[in-house]
This record gives sequence, C-alpha cells and structure tokens, in this order.
Amino acid sequence: MTQQQPPVPILIKNVRVFDGVRSVPTPPTSVLIRDRRVAAIGTENPPKGTVVIEGGGRVLMPGLTDAHVHLFATGSSFATLTTGATGTGYYNALASAERMLMRGFTTVRDMAGDVASLRQVLDAGTFPGPRIYPSQAAVSQTSGHGDFSHIYEDASTFSCGAHARAEQIGFLRVADGRDQVLAAVREQLKKGASQIKVMAGGGVTSAYDPLDVLQYTLDELKAAVEAAADWGTYVSAHVFNDEGIRRAIAAGIKSIEHGHLVAGPETVRLMADSGVWLSTQPFLESDHEYPNPENTEKNKQVCEGVANSFRWAREQGAKIAFGTDLLLEPEKAGLQNEMLTRLSTVFGFQPAEALRIATSGNAELFRLSGERDPYKVARLGQITEGAWADVLLVEEDPTQDLTVLGDPDKNLTVIIKDGHIYKNLLDGLG
Repeated sequence: MTQQQPPVPILIKNVRVFDGVRSVPTPPTSVLIRDRRVAAIGTENPPKGTVVIEGGGRVLMPGLTDAHVHLFATGSSFATLTTGATGTGYYNALASAERMLMRGFTTVRDMAGDVASLRQVLDAGTFPGPRIYPSQAAVSQTSGHGDFSHIYEDASTFSCGAHARAEQIGFLRVADGRDQVLAAVREQLKKGASQIKVMAGGGVTSAYDPLDVLQYTLDELKAAVEAAADWGTYVSAHVFNDEGIRRAIAAGIKSIEHGHLVAGPETVRLMADSGVWLSTQPFLESDHEYPNPENTEKNKQVCEGVANSFRWAREQGAKIAFGTDLLLEPEKAGLQNEMLTRLSTVFGFQPAEALRIATSGNAELFRLSGERDPYKVARLGQITEGAWADVLLVEEDPTQDLTVLGDPDKNLTVIIKDGHIYKNLLDGLG
C-alpha cells in the first residue's frame, strides 16, 4: 500500500522530555522531528519550512501503548458482531482506532480480531489511528475460551467445515490436535499476524470453561510455538490459572495474557527466570458487566487476584506489560486511560515507573515479534534520536501525577504519531 508523503519537519521548543527510559524529565530543551522520526534533541537550528510549536515548559513524552486491545470488538457489542452485517464490525474498528489515538495511544498490540488490513490503511495515513501489532484470530480448542458455538452445534472438527460466527468474522479460530493447531497458526501468519495468541485456560466471557480448566495439551501448545518460531515470531497465551501458566511456560510461550489467578510468587519467579512476560490488566469489577451470575462470579475471582499478581511480579522481577482488554461494551472504551492511571492510584506503582511500562516497556514486548515486526526499522516508546516520532505534549507532569493522563481531552495538548500532527491546541502551528 502506498505510504503518505513524509510530513514537514516539526520543532517542539521549550519542553521537558520524559524519554520513556529515565524517571525524571530533562531540563527545558527542544526536539526536532523529521522524516517520521526524532531527528535531534537540543537543536535550535531547524531546516527551512519547519513547523514550530512552543511547548511552554510542558512535558513531552512518548505516545502511550497498550499491550492488549481488541480494536475489532472495542467499538461493537457482542450482538453487533454476531448478528449484524459483517462490515459493521470493520467500520466500528476504524472509528475506535481514531478515538484510541486521540486518547494518546499511538501503538497497540491487538490480541484477537481481523485487523491486519486496518493496520495497513492506518500505516498508510489513509485514516487516523495507532500502530497495530495484529494477532488476527485467537486460536482455541473446542470448549475453550474461543469456542463461541452453540451448545447444540457439533464441534467444528465433526461438522464438515461449519464454523461459529466468531470464526466467520476472523475473531477466533477453533483448532484441535497438533495438525489443526499448526494450520490455524499458519493461517493467522498468512493473514498478517505479527504474533500469535492461543487460549490456554478458562475465561470470563466464555460459556463452557471454568477458570480452573487447562486448555490445549503441552504438545498442542508446542506446535503453536514451533509454527510461530518458523516465522520468526512468538506465541502469547490467554490464561489465568497457575497450572496453565506453568504449562504455557514449558511449551515456550513468551507472554502470559492476564495471569491474575497465579497461585504464588514461585510461579512468577519461574516466569522471570524464563524471560516470560506478564501482560496483565489493572481490572476492577466494574469494568465489565455480564448478563448471568456465572460470568459475574468469574469476573469477581479474576479481579480479586489483580493486586497479588502485580505485587508478586514486582517482587520477583518479572517483566510487566500494561494492557486493558476492553471489548464488547463500546460505552466503556474510554476506560483505557483510567486503567492506566490505576497503576499508580490503586496498585502502587510510582508514576514514572508506570509510564515506563506503558511506553518503552511494552515496546520491548512488541519487539519479540522479530521478523514479523512491522515497525522494526526504528525504536518505539522512546524519545531518543532515531526513534519513531510518536509523542504527546502534556499539560502537567505525568511523572509526578499519572492522573493527568486520565483526561486526554483536557491534558493532551499535542498528539503526534509517525511525525504527523493529529492534535495541537497551541498557537504557532504554521
């Protein structure tokens, strides 16, 4: 797809830079953006035709990242996706992408949904939205977290190719046994996945699987890892329970999605020693609503484990990624920013620590996609020379008070992604 023309250079003057790596912003300086990247820090000699933004001593920080989104399902309800026209989900995803960018999220990892083509049009600048690391359809066993067929329907293995609606729209893929798992993983890579997601344990939203169940045998999980490795990338696993986490680690999976029901620090230490990420979410019970008591109770159990999983991960030195996992309730999509602020206000992270997780930290996880990384030619989540020019100008200092990012409409004065200005509330935009 044809990329849009390079933007004009931008000089942002008189800003204190939180670079995504260090804890303290720099003294006032200038940042030059050119050819979609951070060209220089500290320069006052911009090239001719440069747009100059006077920062007024505000803090300039890297764009926020979210390691667990569902763009295809953030803007649509379950009913819309399962009973509505197929195109509705795609249009809603496009609208959700713009709203996500305007909340300050310039890069996201999408953990189930047919968004590879959305990534292409966003990267080309045809529409506004964040950079996307697509997983495409999440891969699940029959009766697993990704099996949304009806109880009266035959399993797809026995039904001569018939698939539930969630599979038809590319949100999920049910596959059983080594051969089917290999095919399912390769199918997602064929469609543009930068990493693979499998379901390795019970889930909250699904109908047939209690939270304690294990999903996929060790051999099936290893098959997924082998197929992904052949394409130079990795596998992440949806799993809450302790035994499922250990099985995923044994299979070579590199990212545990959720992990809230980990039984104790020993398993988290195993994650740290194995270089496995805890890609988790600062959930509160009120974040999701369910129509039946079974799902409501599962949600409660998960939320009760959040504080322990964070505490043990910090104590044991495990790598933590920040994500939100908001889906199927479009009216709650705006919680994304509030969930970030909870790292500090509820779960005990210092503001600068939380910011590093949501910028350069998440970017380190994204880089595990290796040869399938669509943005590997420059650094993400940093304001350093040569990094991608994804930056936010913030009214207050988020390294001191993370809650300022909870109100992006008010406190994000400038939003720049890929060197293009998407928001500028300051004078001097020429």
